[in-house]
Amino acid sequence: MKSRRFHKLVTLLLVCTPLTITALSADDASPEYSRKGADTCIGCHDEQATLDLFHTRHGVPSDPRSPFGRGQLQCEACHGPGGDHAGRVRRGEERPPVIRFGKDSETDVLVQNGKCLGCHEESADFAWHGSGHDDNQVGCADCHQVHNAHDPVRATASQPEVCFDCHQQQHAQSLKPYSHPFDEGKMDCSGCHNPHGTGTTNTLFVRQTLNDTCYECHAEKRGPYLWEHAPVVEDCSSCHEPHGSNNPGMVSLRGPMLCQTCHSQAGHPSIPREADGLADAAPSPYLLARNCLNCHTQVHGSNHPSGSKLMR
Repeated sequence: MKSRRFHKLVTLLLVCTPLTITALSADDASPEYSRKGADTCIGCHDEQATLDLFHTRHGVPSDPRSPFGRGQLQCEACHGPGGDHAGRVRRGEERPPVIRFGKDSETDVLVQNGKCLGCHEESADFAWHGSGHDDNQVGCADCHQVHNAHDPVRATASQPEVCFDCHQQQHAQSLKPYSHPFDEGKMDCSGCHNPHGTGTTNTLFVRQTLNDTCYECHAEKRGPYLWEHAPVVEDCSSCHEPHGSNNPGMVSLRGPMLCQTCHSQAGHPSIPREADGLADAAPSPYLLARNCLNCHTQVHGSNHPSGSKLMR
């Protein structure tokens, strides 16, 4: 019953959006387009071209930019000429292939992406070439599901799951006790990264640098400050693990160990260890609770006239 209703809807769409490109002549060596357009494809592929397709931008008959818009080639706008593929073949012979999309496709990734960029060149073409995903031959269909009414990679709640399918290390970090709110559906990967490329760095930050990207949400840490903390100005990841950490504040180490990776402990009243290991004497009470931050509270910078030690 569902299949009959589907074919009726497709037939109505095809009547409203007739093809303007007919089959090529037999003398032409190029593959031919099918004479009935999508009606030919759906005869066999109704499980792939579900009703959801017509709830996407690709299936809008009133939009001339859509593959199903007036004068367009419908399924063959993306999958290429299907006349030979839909024609008769002898028993035992394989059908001539058309362009298929996805990770399991035998079609070259460059050909797949070339079809997508043919329409989406304004939004992705310039920055895409030479980006990390392009260099690693990631296909558009590896991330996007264009036949689905709701593409998971375009929704905040479901996008991280798509990205983590390849970025396993970042997935493991996001499961640590302190991380950005991926699991709560409040943040996605594209909040910090542009998957189509930025033309600046291979890390695909949405801004020019890592710090500028962090300041999009953490503007209070931006400054400028009268008394600056050098690592803050240089690189937020000097102290923080952006994808997740076992330590509060997503810092890479707990203080005072983190602070002592840069600051010598010699001569300071809060020495927790010596050159040969832990100090013999009991640790200073200043190390309890938040340790260094008990005194140096303005660790990101201070505007107080007496704040050179970042204590106020």
